Amino acid sequence: MEILAYGVQADERPLLERAFAGRHGLRCLDVFLNRDTAPLAAGYPVVSSSVNAVLDAQTLTALAAGGTKLIAQRSTGFNNIDLDAAAGLGLTVARVSHYSPYAVAEHAWTLAMAVNRRLVRAANRSREFDFRLDGLLGRDVHGMTVGVIGTGKIGECFARIANGFGTELLGWDIAPNPECLQLGMHYTELPELLSRADLISLHVPLVPATHHLIDTAALARMKHDAILVNSSRGGLIDSAALVEALRAGRLSGVGLDVYEEETGVFFTDQSIQGITDDTLARLVTFPQVVVTSHQAYFTHTAVGQIIDATVRNIDDYAAGRTNENTLVPKS
Repeated sequence: MEILAYGVQADERPLLERAFAGRHGLRCLDVFLNRDTAPLAAGYPVVSSSVNAVLDAQTLTALAAGGTKLIAQRSTGFNNIDLDAAAGLGLTVARVSHYSPYAVAEHAWTLAMAVNRRLVRAANRSREFDFRLDGLLGRDVHGMTVGVIGTGKIGECFARIANGFGTELLGWDIAPNPECLQLGMHYTELPELLSRADLISLHVPLVPATHHLIDTAALARMKHDAILVNSSRGGLIDSAALVEALRAGRLSGVGLDVYEEETGVFFTDQSIQGITDDTLARLVTFPQVVVTSHQAYFTHTAVGQIIDATVRNIDDYAAGRTNENTLVPKS
C-alpha cells in the first residue's frame, strides 16, 4: 500500500523508513496535515498523521475525495479527529493506544526538577560566566506532597518515581489504581489535592469533562509556592488564567510540555518571524516557567513502539482486521 506520512520529524524519518521498507511504499512530509495540506494526499489510500494534525470535517472530506481510505495517527490522543465525520465519509481511523509510559513520566519529572532547581536560568548564566546563586534556591523533593491527577499507566509511572524521592502521594481519578494504592497513594477529591499538594502533575486525557480542569478557581486553591507540570494535553489548563496567576506572583514553578494552542507552533521554527500568540509569548517570559515542544514522548523506545503499532495498524487494515487501536472500523 502507498502511504503518505505527515508531520514527520527529522529524527523520526529514518525509523519510519526502516520499518516500512519492503512492506509498503512510504513518502514522508514534514508539513502537518490540515485542510490546506490534505490535497497532497490525493492518490494515497493510507495517510499517517501526527499529533498536531487538524482532522476536522473539511480536512477529512478532502482526504476522502482524494481516495484516502485509512488514517493511521501516530499518537495516543485523538481529540483532533472528527470521528463522526470520518465514519460518515467511510474512512477508517486508527491510533496508537499505548507506548512507553516511562518516556512521558520521566519527562514530566525532568520539567518538575528543572523548574524546582532553576536549571535553565542556572545554565544560561553559566554560559555567560555568571556563577552567582542569587534566585536559584530550590526545595527538597523528599518530603513533598505530590498530587497526581490521572493515575493510569503514565500517572502510575510518575507516582513510582515520586515514591522513590520519598514523597507523600495524593491521587485523583475516576477509580483508584491498585498499583498506586500499593505505593501508599491516598485518593482525594480534586479540591483537596489542589490545596494540599506541593507539586501537581497532570496525566488525564483531554475530554469535555477535563477541558480547563485547571482554571482560575483551581489555581486559586493551589499553594502559593506550588509547582505545576503538564505533559498530557494543553487544553487541561486555562492558559490565560495561568498567566494571571503567575502575574499575581503565584506558583514557584510551571513545567509545560503541551499548550492548548500549540497546533501550528510546536514542532516548527518560529525564531525568525516570532509568534503572534500573546499568551504563549507571555508564558515563556516568566523565569519560573519552562516550556518544551510536546517532546515528552520523544525517546527511541517510545517512537519505536509508536511506529511498530502504526505498521501493525496498516497491516491489519490491509488484511481486513481490526485491533485495539481501531477508532473507526472499515465500513
